[in-house]
Amino acid sequence: MTKPIFKRAMRAGAVALPLGLAAWSGVPAVIHFTEIGAQAGVRAQHHTRHYEGKHGDVLRMFTSGGAAAAVGDYDNDGFDDLFVTDSDRGKPNHLYHNNGNFTFTDVAVEAGVAGGNDPLSIVADAVWFDYDNDGREDLLVARFGTPILYHNEGNGKFRDVSKQAGLTKFGNTIAAIAFDYDNDGYLDLMLGNYFKPVNLLDLKDPHVLPNDLDNAVNGGGVTLWHNTGKGSFVEVTEKAGFGKHTGWTLDLGHGDFNNDGFQDVYLACDYGTDRIFFNNGDGTFRDTTEKSIGFDTRKGMNVDVGDYDNDGWLDIYVTNITDEYMKECNMLWHNNHDGTFLDVSKETQTCATLWGWAAKFGDFDNDGWLDLFVVNGLRSAGKDNYIPVLMKMIITPGIDFTDVNNWPDIGSMSWSGYQKKKMFRNLSGQLFKEISAEAGVDNEMDGRGIAMGDFDNDGLLDFVQTNADQPALLYRGVTQGVGNWVEFRLTGTKSNRDAVGARIRITAGGLTQIREIDGGNGYAGQSMRRAHFGIGKAEQIDSVEISWPSGRKEKIAKTTINAINRIVEGQGIR
Repeated sequence: MTKPIFKRAMRAGAVALPLGLAAWSGVPAVIHFTEIGAQAGVRAQHHTRHYEGKHGDVLRMFTSGGAAAAVGDYDNDGFDDLFVTDSDRGKPNHLYHNNGNFTFTDVAVEAGVAGGNDPLSIVADAVWFDYDNDGREDLLVARFGTPILYHNEGNGKFRDVSKQAGLTKFGNTIAAIAFDYDNDGYLDLMLGNYFKPVNLLDLKDPHVLPNDLDNAVNGGGVTLWHNTGKGSFVEVTEKAGFGKHTGWTLDLGHGDFNNDGFQDVYLACDYGTDRIFFNNGDGTFRDTTEKSIGFDTRKGMNVDVGDYDNDGWLDIYVTNITDEYMKECNMLWHNNHDGTFLDVSKETQTCATLWGWAAKFGDFDNDGWLDLFVVNGLRSAGKDNYIPVLMKMIITPGIDFTDVNNWPDIGSMSWSGYQKKKMFRNLSGQLFKEISAEAGVDNEMDGRGIAMGDFDNDGLLDFVQTNADQPALLYRGVTQGVGNWVEFRLTGTKSNRDAVGARIRITAGGLTQIREIDGGNGYAGQSMRRAHFGIGKAEQIDSVEISWPSGRKEKIAKTTINAINRIVEGQGIR
């Protein structure tokens, strides 16, 4: 039974769609972006890994992710910088230093973070996090291989501390998040693994692909790493309750889904059911998938978390494939406030985004309602279509899907390529309107990651779109006539210094909104840690309350609008 059928059968008539509050009454702005990657100096060309052998293209197709971006202010100059990955052998990663004038300089080599694409390792994702609470953003580079943890030395240089940190376990990691699951003041790590832990670049056994295209259980699952607070990590996967998960994890997302002060986790899984785990508050998690969302047979690709209807409870957006032969539909999980979620993607018109990858919430017009951007497209190549060739294999009786030798070569064929991106405007929490063309973001690249930031500190969200085997794009927000805004940059003292997991609740102009600081939600893209709110025509903030991971609740007075407010736990605005 699929998720939507399960939920509508069980809850029809019991859970109505959320009603929106009064929207900004001004004339709606026309959301618009302009792509300025070339002039800004951000035009990283991504390369997927090449494999040797007769069926190397099949493995290359299955590992065509790895185009990721992460936003973080590594030098504490007040402007967010950008790390962008590459994936082919010997290709360098990029650390783009923000020059403060919407130009960037690649300093990866000088900083010591360009490497990682070794002969037997593939860079796939990255996340900034201050693991030792020293006030400087460190960098984790996730790989098909062992991860790399770079310690920020504070002088523009980074040092590889992976071994002394205990991060030496092999995994085919495609996603990483940093969050404080036990609220001890130190950020922990969760790694999402796609393939089982065998080295694809030194393949001994060809049986490495999914054992079922709808219910695969031979993937890499996840690993959870507890931060000891002494510069090292200890694996606690089994102890925490994640050991039984062997799905093809493609993305991870965290948030306090039941408002109990502890971070919960959602796993998006390819070739089978997604999973949701609630935090017990004692260092363990419970799998509530059957009750909370139901089981599915889809291809979960993305997890982003946000309160799209401003009801004070976090919702979840997951992309799937809605294409010429897979009609799966995305999932917009509306939080029912009782540990269950209702998929309202069809009702809100956010269901179909073709071959979906990353998706991110963001208030692009500052009207107080979270909009949504989704990238898509698998492989844009020649005019011939791979799907009819693939279907012959799929319908062959007794075929062993796990054997890479049974998959037809793709050669120069396209597979769900040349797809236009999808941007949705939030209409007061009721539904979304697709505005990609008028917003100027309907490119046809093979999108993978989205990393959002306010790179010029002007209160308009910007974003980077990474693309597989294609250059990255940098979109600058240039919308005219937008509403007022406010941003918050939090620093924890008793809580982890990055304040990941902190929740900010504001009221302005009769509208109450929440944001939670996350540690890397969304496929292949970490957005800025600053919390951004649009407040429409409101000219002041009526109230601000912060719930810190430490348990402290703090009311903030004298917040400045159209500005970045820096708040230190227990000390207010600084």
